[in-house]
Amino acid sequence: MAIINNNARGTSRTKTAGRSRAKFTEAKVERRRSTGGAKGTRKTAANAARNIKNAPLKLIPLGGLDEIGKNMTLYEYGNDIFIVDCGMTFPDAEMPGVDIVIPDFSYVLQNRDRIRGIVLTHGHEDHIGGLPYLLKNLNVPVYGTKLTLGLVNAKLKEHDLGHAVKMKEVHPGDKVKLGCFSVEFIHVNHSIPDSVAVAVKTPVGMIVQTGDFKIDASPIDGDVIDLARFAELGKQGVLALLMDSTNATRPGFAMSERIVGASFSQFFKNAAKKRIVVATFSSNIHRVQQIIDEAVKCKRKVCVSGRSMENVVAIATELGYLKIPAGVLIPVDMIGQYKDEQLVIITTGSQGEPMSALHRMAYGDHRKISVGPNDLIIISANPIPGNEKMVIAVVNELMKLGARVVYERMYDVHVSGHACQEELKLMISLVKPRFFMPVHGEQMHLRKNAELAGELGMRKEDIMIASIGQVVELTEKRMRVNGQVPAGFVLVDGLGVGDVGSIVLRDRKHLSEDGIIVVSVAVDSVSGQVLAGPELISRGFIYVKESEALLEDARKIVDQVLSGVDLRRTRDLTAVRVKIRDALSRYLYQITRRSPMILPVIMEV
Repeated sequence: MAIINNNARGTSRTKTAGRSRAKFTEAKVERRRSTGGAKGTRKTAANAARNIKNAPLKLIPLGGLDEIGKNMTLYEYGNDIFIVDCGMTFPDAEMPGVDIVIPDFSYVLQNRDRIRGIVLTHGHEDHIGGLPYLLKNLNVPVYGTKLTLGLVNAKLKEHDLGHAVKMKEVHPGDKVKLGCFSVEFIHVNHSIPDSVAVAVKTPVGMIVQTGDFKIDASPIDGDVIDLARFAELGKQGVLALLMDSTNATRPGFAMSERIVGASFSQFFKNAAKKRIVVATFSSNIHRVQQIIDEAVKCKRKVCVSGRSMENVVAIATELGYLKIPAGVLIPVDMIGQYKDEQLVIITTGSQGEPMSALHRMAYGDHRKISVGPNDLIIISANPIPGNEKMVIAVVNELMKLGARVVYERMYDVHVSGHACQEELKLMISLVKPRFFMPVHGEQMHLRKNAELAGELGMRKEDIMIASIGQVVELTEKRMRVNGQVPAGFVLVDGLGVGDVGSIVLRDRKHLSEDGIIVVSVAVDSVSGQVLAGPELISRGFIYVKESEALLEDARKIVDQVLSGVDLRRTRDLTAVRVKIRDALSRYLYQITRRSPMILPVIMEV
């Protein structure tokens, strides 16, 4: 069992320690004056040590609660903090134009000198996607398994951080010392290899955080979840369990990944002369392996399409997690050299994402691949909540092109990587926690997970459903919420991080719903006379050629406003713009019952 020690404290920490020693020296002199010297010093030091010993452990979730994705949890005790995961999520319909959503890192950056490291449970985007944005402002070690760090490294290179971050590889069974914490890694099954849970030894007791997991008795790589270690920890005593809630509403057990392999085998055998296209999550390496294995059996070549799929396949192959026989994988440029019955295409787009490879195939925008009646398309994923409409739209378009599309659950072309109710209850029974805190899920998932713990005999007062930003304090006898830290979400749009806020989103929604009218006027800066305009430009509000009368009346409204203002004496053009906007807005709403964004532009010449 390897033990990794993180003793790096950093320059700023040294300065802080220096200031603390100076203050301590001053206080010591003052105490000697008032209490008689060394006796008072020893008493004060003993009191300070006793206060630290009696301090509660703080668990601070900055994401992953009341939402799917953006998972991030802080462990804090005394002067030490470490982080478990740092994920992202995708924007919803209320965030037009936004690329991704990451946690609010304010509290972390305010306490940067106390952060001892970042621990990763696995390589999915909802657990590592926020890392590059945090590590641009924070230099701490990152601990993860081989594949996880391989995926992280690829992301960091995209952000020019490839050589600036200390990444430390760990294996199941390893322990890492992070300040006053000792973190042990425990192997679990999930839809990506190298997934781990963490057992955190803290000054107040043992905390187990499962990460994303399922109990698969026949995993593709043959490496089953280490239930024995969870049971051993349960016998030793676990203060609190933080457990995945994603599938808490689903009864029974999650099916084994091998079920999908059996379905693929049947479809591949029956495909006959058809070309096979399989859309799945790029990170589901076990599934990609099963697709490749079936392609080899059917003597088909494999082509990979989609940027994320290409990246993950390359990394997983290099690290040995994908086994691809020589000559099987071909570039997309070569597919024209083979007959349909000789090809399998593995692609992204199982969630109907607008820029994905499958979406571009469906709408005829893919430069290399055209879909037709001789294609069998298997969508090997269930829609993430909120993506159903996008998936259905892509399926409809593929069917219009004549392709046969397999996507229904009845075909067993997808299984979940998250534990269902019986697996969750088994984990609680093995770990036997004093306290329970469901994580990783929306409110309905968290509450159902809490109900499962209650069914197993846990008291209501020992179960905590927290919200992001809340400070959950733990002692040997109590768990409670005590305080709040800055938390929420930060929007990433292009190269901008956090520069898109509620006002910008409101304007974007306004523009998307009602359009915009730009009013431009040129005035003489000396005489105040109108030299040109008013000109009205409509975008997304009305079709100009069919609404010339409306625009002419709108110009007259603007003229009336301008004629009522002495532009020669008025220097506050902002007030004039407000008058134009208000008058025009009232008129347009009265005529059309629409409220476009109105942007008056007054140019002084």
